[in-house]
Amino acid sequence: MKEERICQNCKLTFLIEDEDFQFYKKINVPSPTWCPECRFKRRLNFRNERNLYKKPCALCNKIMITTFSPDNPRVTYCQECWWSDKWDPAEYGRPYDPSRTFFEQLNDLFNEVPLPALGNNYPTLVNSEYVNESGSVKDSYLTFDADFCENAMYGTRLTHIKDSSDLYMSRDSDLGYENIACYRNSRIFFSEDCTDCVNIYFSKNMVNCQDCFGCAGLRNKQYHLWNRALTKEEYNEKLEAFKKNMKTRMGVSALQEEALSIWESIPYKFFHGLGNNNVTGDYLYHSKNAKDSFQCQGLEDGRYCQLIKDGSVKDAYDYTIWGANVQGIYECINVGENTANSKFNFVVALGNTMNAEYSMWSLNVANIFGCSGIRGKKYYILNKEYSKEEYELLRAQIISDMQKNPYIDNKGRVYGYGEFFPYELSSYAYNETNAMEYFPLTEEEAEAQGLRWRKESRSEYKITMSARDVPENIDDVSDSIINEVIECALCKRGYRIVSAELKLLKRFLFPIPQVCSECRHKRRFERINPMKLWHRSCQCAGTTSENRIYTNTAKHQHEGKCTSEFETSYSPERKEIVYCEQCYQAEVA
Repeated sequence: MKEERICQNCKLTFLIEDEDFQFYKKINVPSPTWCPECRFKRRLNFRNERNLYKKPCALCNKIMITTFSPDNPRVTYCQECWWSDKWDPAEYGRPYDPSRTFFEQLNDLFNEVPLPALGNNYPTLVNSEYVNESGSVKDSYLTFDADFCENAMYGTRLTHIKDSSDLYMSRDSDLGYENIACYRNSRIFFSEDCTDCVNIYFSKNMVNCQDCFGCAGLRNKQYHLWNRALTKEEYNEKLEAFKKNMKTRMGVSALQEEALSIWESIPYKFFHGLGNNNVTGDYLYHSKNAKDSFQCQGLEDGRYCQLIKDGSVKDAYDYTIWGANVQGIYECINVGENTANSKFNFVVALGNTMNAEYSMWSLNVANIFGCSGIRGKKYYILNKEYSKEEYELLRAQIISDMQKNPYIDNKGRVYGYGEFFPYELSSYAYNETNAMEYFPLTEEEAEAQGLRWRKESRSEYKITMSARDVPENIDDVSDSIINEVIECALCKRGYRIVSAELKLLKRFLFPIPQVCSECRHKRRFERINPMKLWHRSCQCAGTTSENRIYTNTAKHQHEGKCTSEFETSYSPERKEIVYCEQCYQAEVA
């Protein structure tokens, strides 16, 4: 059975397939009224990953780093206070009122129960005050969505990273700088899509390679420069000359441009992934029966999932961010670590959490519905405790009432049981959230969709150094640069070079950047394929690529133009040469 529907939000048609209906029946929820993309966008609207502010803790009055702006009305505690026993979330409990919509009552609760300043697993952090959405992190600075990292800076979507800076979507690596989508590497610099590599510079799509510079598409190679084989002596001689260039920003920029020309001259597989079986999407690793999902590790029997970097996920639909031994997840964001049967939640995790719905920031819980801040408890509704029997009866009543008396937002969108939280319940303005990163809007567009917008306010600080005055060569940089507030060459905001960063750059002999960490992040983010699929055909034309830039090195199974078609996150206007699985394997094997 298949059914076409009109999305409540964007008004476009989307398809619900038979396997989807089976999943919704299995977990006992209605089928969705929003399309997959709008559901993803709605979840992201509840997560502020990167916008940090300073304001006093509402309990101890200490100035704290937080994702909540000074004018945000939500009650916010510093991490130390929120994770302590100085307050009791159950004190905010209230009885359910059947005369009002459930989401109205839930919004009242969310406005009163204190929220933590940052989205961290705070007890596991060591000397890492300026990180967010992170856990088990030590001596790190401005990392986001990072776990099990040490001496990591300016990175996002990291797992098991050490002594590295400026990474995006990387894991199990050390001594890296300015890399994207790299796994199980050591000493990788200015590179993308590299796995099991050592001592690699300015390279892309490399597997099990060592000592390569400016290469792309190689497997099991060593001592290659610009995709050409050299002797060990020749390679080391060339590398020493390039190292002098890499000390300067102009030298690095020139090498990046030359590398890009190599990168664009070879074919790429239509899909990024490794160790998969029956998957669609992109950047999928060791996953099985995972469809329409992106940047996921260890996903099995899932669909419409994103940013699941910690793996071990089974039976999940519309699940965004985290992982780590979870099962039976639907319409959740920031849920993970030993969690089961979780529906419509934001940060409900840790311990042995199960059977939770419509809750936020509740940890190690079971059988909760519409709660905030609850920890180590079970059978709670609106932060009020019930017996098992009372809980089950009241939960059933609320679900029935949500269908009979749904919440209707300011744009006429209807929220009954089965919908994620309405936009109005988010703690953040749209332009503060991850939704703005993946689905950018103007202020006018956001307001037309009924979304809040926060006017930008610049921090008050004095710029002490312009970007043009930052030394070009790392050899000319003195330790005093850590005392400067540098004006970013792009956004004109101020930024600092912290001592750990300076130490790492001097160790690598790379130049001081002229742009702030946020602009560098945006530059890396733009190089990641979008979370969207296009229907395309293989660009292998027989003996060459269609654009004749690449000449095939092997005989393929087809004669003339390849007729294979696929779904890919490489849009048709991209410069990359995109091959199907068979044509690509013929070239890289």
